[in-house]
Amino acid sequence: MKVSDVMSKQVDYVGPNDKVEKVALLIFGRGVNGIPVVEGKKLVGMITENDILQKFFPTISELVEDTVHETNFEAMEEKASAIMSLPVSQIMSKKLTTVKLNTPLLRAQSLMKVRDIGRLPIVDEEGRLVGIVSKGDIFRSLIGGKLLFTENEDYNDFLSKTYYSTVDWEDRLKKEIPDLIKLLEKHKVKTVLDVGCGTGDYSIELAKRGYVVVGTDRSHPMIVEANRRKVGLSSKQYGNVHFWNKDTQDYLYEMDIKFDAILVMGNALSHNPENYRQLIKRMAESLSDDGVMVFQTTNFEKVLKTKGRIWNINFVPVNDELIREYCFIQFYDKPDRNRTILKTFAILASDGKRWKWSGIRNSLMAYTDEARIKSILKNEGFTKIETHGGSFDGRHWDYLFRKPFKPLESDWLNVIASKK
Repeated sequence: MKVSDVMSKQVDYVGPNDKVEKVALLIFGRGVNGIPVVEGKKLVGMITENDILQKFFPTISELVEDTVHETNFEAMEEKASAIMSLPVSQIMSKKLTTVKLNTPLLRAQSLMKVRDIGRLPIVDEEGRLVGIVSKGDIFRSLIGGKLLFTENEDYNDFLSKTYYSTVDWEDRLKKEIPDLIKLLEKHKVKTVLDVGCGTGDYSIELAKRGYVVVGTDRSHPMIVEANRRKVGLSSKQYGNVHFWNKDTQDYLYEMDIKFDAILVMGNALSHNPENYRQLIKRMAESLSDDGVMVFQTTNFEKVLKTKGRIWNINFVPVNDELIREYCFIQFYDKPDRNRTILKTFAILASDGKRWKWSGIRNSLMAYTDEARIKSILKNEGFTKIETHGGSFDGRHWDYLFRKPFKPLESDWLNVIASKK
């Protein structure tokens, strides 16, 4: 591969007479560590974070002339305003390392490693800036394409460290558990399988009420947290719930047992993009004759048609010395051949003064809707299928089975299925 295959063509740059402040704004705003300097379309320099920071420190001659003053580190910090007003030409480096469009990708990576730089300007034969390539660009190109989407345990591992810790579970359980209990009582349920149980909140609440519950999840950190929370139960309740760090299909094949109810909450079904039909089939085979299944999935139709692909944007304050607030942004791409849909989960973090990039994950999900789920369930012998809608704004939850499902209004599609 050549650098032209992965380079960024839209390059932020500054001129020699621009102020250093403009460079600093670009560095913070774009999350990069260096900016090209261009004059008359030609690349004439580079200015980096290190170049700017170096101006805070004295030169050798300044140290010789005034050793005491030039080693006062508090006084050095006061230079910031003066440094920001300097022209770029006084700080930029004129010793450039550049590559051409046809430079092999790993040759560029080698140059960055040897020269200890993070970005390489790309110039044409006349020395004009035509693009830029970074270590991140090369890594994503060579490695990223070889990786699976994080629809499995890595996605939940990522969420367990950030988003799940800020979800208002008290509000969620207050709304959803009463509806679940009413349904389970109606079907005389004693045993429950909680698919994609996450941190075990549903399982633990049901165990408190006397149900025997098994929770499965592919994420090891999720199961660790679920078992930690389980410790707070009484001895009798403790024995009612068991957590397994396993794929649900694998668990059901290995254990070959029947459950009175199977819960697939919080989009757990969609996190099986390649095998969700087989998963439903296996769960149907593991359901008792009088059993009931519950699905809770995102209503993709509303997201795509009325919300501009945005699932939600959520601001959550946190008590941390370094981070005061998180911003969670969740959105979807358009579905691929009506089979899968890509979800992007991005996190920004604020220290109370400015926002910084904190992380991003992509998850390839099954593209499901009301008609598709109903069709699969009917094929598996379910004769009674109800659909209900629920709302969600990123923080506040809704009851499960008290509103009709409306394709362009409901945030959640909640499905109840039974064979009798």
